[in-house]
Amino acid sequence: MLTTGENRAARFGFIISKQVGTAVVRNSVRRRLKAVCAEALPRVPEGTDVVIRALPASATASYAELRADVDRCLRRLEPAASAVSA
Repeated sequence: MLTTGENRAARFGFIISKQVGTAVVRNSVRRRLKAVCAEALPRVPEGTDVVIRALPASATASYAELRADVDRCLRRLEPAASAVSA
């Protein structure tokens, strides 16, 4: 996660390698991660860039598991983001 301090909405990027599965599986994972990040967007500071790397286990993970993992990672990085912007 990188906080640039720019006055724009937070951005999310996804890295989903071929190890995750076929193109259909990778796109399914990407769509589910996009939905999870759309829910998390209000909690992420403006000007923040977040890159999420999907591991092979994400192909079989439920939506709830993906959401819990993303939430856990964002909570862990909140103190770092507030220290950078201060």
